[in-house]
Amino acid sequence: MKLYVYLFAFFLSVPAWAQTTWSLDKSHTNIRFSATHMVVTEVDGNFTDFDGKVVASNKDFDGAQIEFSANVASVNTGNERRDNHLRSDDFFNAEKYPKLTFSGMLQKDGDQYFLVGDFTIRDVTKQVKFPTKFNGTVQGRRGMKAGFKITGSIKRFDYGLKWDNAMDSGGLVVSDEISITCNVELNEVIEN
Repeated sequence: MKLYVYLFAFFLSVPAWAQTTWSLDKSHTNIRFSATHMVVTEVDGNFTDFDGKVVASNKDFDGAQIEFSANVASVNTGNERRDNHLRSDDFFNAEKYPKLTFSGMLQKDGDQYFLVGDFTIRDVTKQVKFPTKFNGTVQGRRGMKAGFKITGSIKRFDYGLKWDNAMDSGGLVVSDEISITCNVELNEVIEN
């Protein structure tokens, strides 16, 4: 009889994770990038206007579906002139291509997670696979929270960010390879 009670309790708990939607906690999430400048240093930037949604069907987020977008005009490197250049057709062309997007999933391989899917900048979509650290979940005062750290890199020329100034001594003024780091905090969406 006890076995039936345990099985019944187990199956009652399954629907709670059958499909859980999570939203970005924007005040505790950052979307950053870094490019090498003149071969000797790195310049960092971020996007200040972004949104995303995660739909998970289990507690460890394996297979969770992820949708993300950032408003390209919100690019911020702390220098207005450089930010305006990044918004121009030399780089993002924010007027014609106002958003960069990601659509994909979180995949677990052993203890390691990867963010896998389609990353689109301008009108170019490429498949990416970024190492991801799942920091776990915690019960907050306003509901469940989950945390992740995503790292990786892309080649900007692959996405049509075409500005290309070579230095006399060799190398590019702005590197082709762009490092990406995202610290993400999610809030469980409670359906009423």
